[in-house]
Amino acid sequence: MTRAIAYTEFGGPEVLHEIEAPPVDAGPGEVAIRVEAAGVNPIDAKLRAGLRASAAIVEPRRVGNDGAGVVTAVGDGVDGLRVGETVVFGGAHGAYADAVVVPAGNVYPRPANVSAAEGAALGIPVGTAYQTLRSLAVGPGDTLLVHAGSGAVGQAVIQFAVLWGATVIATASPARFERLRALGAIPVAYGDGLAGRVREAAPQGVTVAIDAAGTDEALQTSLELVPDPRRIATLVRGADAGGLGIRAFSGGSPEPLTPQQQAWRAEAVPVALALLAAGAFSVELGPEFALADAAEAHRAVAAGAHGKITLVP
Repeated sequence: MTRAIAYTEFGGPEVLHEIEAPPVDAGPGEVAIRVEAAGVNPIDAKLRAGLRASAAIVEPRRVGNDGAGVVTAVGDGVDGLRVGETVVFGGAHGAYADAVVVPAGNVYPRPANVSAAEGAALGIPVGTAYQTLRSLAVGPGDTLLVHAGSGAVGQAVIQFAVLWGATVIATASPARFERLRALGAIPVAYGDGLAGRVREAAPQGVTVAIDAAGTDEALQTSLELVPDPRRIATLVRGADAGGLGIRAFSGGSPEPLTPQQQAWRAEAVPVALALLAAGAFSVELGPEFALADAAEAHRAVAAGAHGKITLVP
């Protein structure tokens, strides 16, 4: 049998529990994977708590999208992957488990010098960051303001934007400034007077902004500083974007991602893997929990633990 984490009602972390699921087997176009690490994302906790809309629960609902592991079976019609190969995956619909079956298009070979935890940390954060930057056409000559720069998405935004030639201003608490500087960003503290501090850090002006914080301060500061509101995007307050005249990508947005945006999200993972292997991208790893301790992992997310949280079966 397969061990997995699921919930049967919306609620706090305590609703998460371990279940036994059928053994995995790869059907046509699929890959079966023994999970070595699963990434814990904030969206996992929002869905579990009922804070993000989802369908009614009619059976135990499994948790998690991203992970890394070893291929145990390859279905018919799958090329380029083999049993025993180390991989990274996304879109698993139940990555909090000791084994999963994933569509082959969501599975990527993992370089030998990239750890399972690093691979499991990529999926949603790098896909969101990469697609948002591409959608906003961030590049040389831009000065980007990213709110919540020290989170997993924010750190990916910083690294891609710097690689693409942009100047990056990132908000965070002072305790996180050293990490942001190491990634190539100019850190500023959030709180009263934020707009003034950003102007001081970027006298040339801000051309584009990404909100990964979801606060009124982040949205208001972005609108105050960025001349073109269509170059402001929120990743958290999607339901409010239309009324503000800004853009939203997921984060509760009523507008679905376009096929091009979905393609960019998929493209991000192999790009990040290649950069990681070359030493040109960095993942900050946080606490590691056993699979059975998924509830504690979600509590750590709520407490604002630094670095990417992972589960290990």
